[in-house]
Amino acid sequence: MTATSNSSNVNRRQWLAQAGGGAGAVALATLLAPTPARASAKSPRAKRVIWLFMHGGPAHMDLFDPKPDLIRYSGQPLPDSFGTVMTRRNVAKNPLLGPIKPFRPRGESGLEISDFLPHIASQADDLFVIRSLHGDSVNHPQSVYQTNTGSILMGRPSVGSWLAYGLGTENSDMPAFVVLPDPGGGLKGGPPAWGSGFLPATYQGVTIRPGDAPILDLQPPNEISSSQQRNILGLLQNLNRRHAQQRREDDALSARIAAYELAFRMQAAAPELVAIDRETHQTHALYGLHNKRTREFGQRCLLARRMIESGVRFVQLYAGGTNGWDAHNNVLKNHTQLCAQTDLPIAGLLTDLRQRGLLDDTLVIWGGEFGRMPMSEQGTGRDHNPWGYSYWLAGGGVPGGRFYGATDAIGLRAAEQPVHVNDLHATILHLMGIDHDSLTYFHNGLDERLTGPGEARVIEDLAT
Repeated sequence: MTATSNSSNVNRRQWLAQAGGGAGAVALATLLAPTPARASAKSPRAKRVIWLFMHGGPAHMDLFDPKPDLIRYSGQPLPDSFGTVMTRRNVAKNPLLGPIKPFRPRGESGLEISDFLPHIASQADDLFVIRSLHGDSVNHPQSVYQTNTGSILMGRPSVGSWLAYGLGTENSDMPAFVVLPDPGGGLKGGPPAWGSGFLPATYQGVTIRPGDAPILDLQPPNEISSSQQRNILGLLQNLNRRHAQQRREDDALSARIAAYELAFRMQAAAPELVAIDRETHQTHALYGLHNKRTREFGQRCLLARRMIESGVRFVQLYAGGTNGWDAHNNVLKNHTQLCAQTDLPIAGLLTDLRQRGLLDDTLVIWGGEFGRMPMSEQGTGRDHNPWGYSYWLAGGGVPGGRFYGATDAIGLRAAEQPVHVNDLHATILHLMGIDHDSLTYFHNGLDERLTGPGEARVIEDLAT
């Protein structure tokens, strides 16, 4: 399936950039799309995705990749046999730093997970852990872009945008791709991480704000009743249609006209969607909403579940704030804090999805833009490591209680069954029923793909 870019996309982007963050802008972001294209290669295992993005780079050897040799050689210099290591701060000569907390076999599968994550560990039999992921940049912005868009360069469409383009939304009253940023801000690289790149602007991620007003201008003024608003919109529609008849080539204008109607429908659908206070006490406890430490991230995890339940195709949550998991000087302090904030809500999300029968066709993804080095930095920290790190997938037909691939003896580089970031993207599309080679968009003379011009492969254990 191939589509072609055209000059009207520029006008769409310009108008959308001026539209602000209100319900009308969100509605426009959905309506500017051409008819959703279908690029399915087979029946999908997953219908929707929740991506839990751990911004900053969690330390794989401290969470999901046990390394007995790293314990054995902790405090010693990196052996020469590992060769030259590219690092940002010349930490290659620093002593090795052993895992901060012990690993234990979990669940019936015996999958080893760190004591940092006792709640996620209780879900071990649902996790497929990739221990051999690798990328191409040691810097945050480039790695954030590559993890989200397949390229270290800014300006390409994100995974969520490609899925919105390929599959559309399951609910015409809501956008296909929603992003829940960390209220602490600070994402390295910023909103281009969920941008639509050269795809039409409608496919970019729609951000939902934290707090009591997730979508601006969602409620009509108190002094205007629904019938009055319906009459006002009817008059505007008639006037706008007359205006549009003289400008038949302006599809952005037509989309703006239609956006009024969708915004009106959203005023009925969206308030129910974001009303997490209507969930039961038990559900609130499951996500940690009664605990100050877990409440904020738990609210967003619960909101993600409500969104995919209402037909949103792709939801991405960011965790970490300004510095996130970027533990340069104290892994213990950094990971203790962030694991405490995210561990219980994530386990609650998996449990809730399972109880509601949603986990079978909802793909949950966990990971950051890279991992950490086995060598120490400033004594108790770790530097960036894109050469070998861990991700996990759950639900969506993924076999649980398993790991795939391996880093070397100390967790420095992907060594067995290496999985490039483009391979991860090809696998996500595969699980959604899409052949990554077939999902293309003609741009500047090329059939562009999420997985790029090179050879990307689907992880073998998930291909059948």
